[in-house]
Amino acid sequence: MTPSSDAARHRRGLAITGLGGLALSFDIPLIRSADGEVWSILAVRSLSTFAVAIAAWFFINRVLGRRTALIPGKAGLIAGLFYGINSFTFLLAVFNTSTANVVFILAFTSMFAAILSWIFLKERPSNATLLTMAIMLLGVGVIVQDGLESGHLFGDAMAACSAFLLASAITISRADGRDMALVPLTTAIFPALAALMLLPASGIAIAEPGYILFNGLVMIPVAFFCLATGPRYLSAPEVGMFYLLETILAPIWVWIVFSEMPTLQTVIGGTILILALLGHSLWQMRSKAAKARLPCAELPFTG
Repeated sequence: MTPSSDAARHRRGLAITGLGGLALSFDIPLIRSADGEVWSILAVRSLSTFAVAIAAWFFINRVLGRRTALIPGKAGLIAGLFYGINSFTFLLAVFNTSTANVVFILAFTSMFAAILSWIFLKERPSNATLLTMAIMLLGVGVIVQDGLESGHLFGDAMAACSAFLLASAITISRADGRDMALVPLTTAIFPALAALMLLPASGIAIAEPGYILFNGLVMIPVAFFCLATGPRYLSAPEVGMFYLLETILAPIWVWIVFSEMPTLQTVIGGTILILALLGHSLWQMRSKAAKARLPCAELPFTG
């Protein structure tokens, strides 16, 4: 693959995952706007997403004539299970800690992805990535300390679990290399069935179901379709970094709609995370662009 084609693939990956991160930033505000009980929200959100997966699969296979699997093999199933469990931990985090804490801790997804890629894919992180990880640990520590003081430790822990589960799914997708775009949408059926069994005796309880239906039918499918496609073009840590868009934007949407202000410690910890990730992301993009501009004679032999 030539440097120019490699740069083009990288730009395509940035555009796809960027759209996914932007769509994901509306997830928490829509969940909060629906004003429902946690298992009711999870059931409706997941069932809606699963319905979109089946419709998309039918369209791709029957109308476009492209053979696409809902779950491509064992790797797809394992990645899907991680996505499914993530739905549980994410909703529990949303209902048990502040929005800012959830999204700032989720920003650690990229660093978990870097560690997992190093261990299992032998993709050693650069020194810049290792430095970024150390700075991010400091930021997460500030936020978690705030959770200890405010009684939100369980919610913060669920957010950390979500970050690890997402990083695991991204790493598996990166290692397998097959198209995993429909996997997180299809395996939404698992948390949906579990949530239906955990519903209160009164049944589904959602004050504004339109918000969660829009979330499950439009925003979540767009977000996870794009983010699950990203590993075909970008490294696992790079894909994880596009969760930074949710980190930056979700607290802003919640602040505008619900007037929920994060605590000072959360703002400090979140600022450390955002600056570390932004610096690292800009450094990576600049390095790839510089490499792509090198004439062929100056490129290292990879033969």
